[in-house]
Amino acid sequence: MDGHSRRHIARLYQGHLQRGYVRGKLASDPVYDAVSTRIDGTSLPLLDIGCGIGLLGQYLHAQGLAQPYLGLDHDPRKIAAGQRAVQRAGLDAVMRLQQADVAELPPQQGHVALLDVLHYLPAARQPTLLRDAARHLSPQGLLIIRNVLREANWRFHATRVEEFFLHVSGWIPGGAQHYPSADEVRVPLEQAGLEVRIEPLRGRTPFNSYLVVARHPR
Repeated sequence: MDGHSRRHIARLYQGHLQRGYVRGKLASDPVYDAVSTRIDGTSLPLLDIGCGIGLLGQYLHAQGLAQPYLGLDHDPRKIAAGQRAVQRAGLDAVMRLQQADVAELPPQQGHVALLDVLHYLPAARQPTLLRDAARHLSPQGLLIIRNVLREANWRFHATRVEEFFLHVSGWIPGGAQHYPSADEVRVPLEQAGLEVRIEPLRGRTPFNSYLVVARHPR
């Protein structure tokens, strides 16, 4: 995404800090392009679980992807900020954001995104969410997960430091609860009948991020 598009999206949000956050995320985080590339050419609706302020939906629209987008997040502050941005962009017809817990998924079928969500849940709740997300895939849909995975390397420790500051800042009030291993993500999805691929997705960041793409067997 070029600088003009990043600035345009940032102006949809309020305040210097939030706009700076949006510009920085869109410039440095590879996950938005990763999702866009994988669902491009399809018209299936996208369910974005843990959508935050709705940046993924804004990015997809700016890239010309017009499928219906439903974003869910438990934080009312982020949903309110995202809803204001949707209204300012005039995207009410294609983008919806609503406050909801991950245990309250709507009956929508299509693609599912789960970006940086799992480690904010206790270990016991993570397999349940993965299975629930799998049930919302259509036969041609993709479940796209980006998450930190627990590994014995410096990237994982750098990620833990960043998460500490996110918690202290109040952006993530509950903080990280459990960092899953690759097998803790893969096994519930395979048990749900999905094919799973896991690959690094770090971009220009030092964090131990991975992209997980799961789908029904062809």
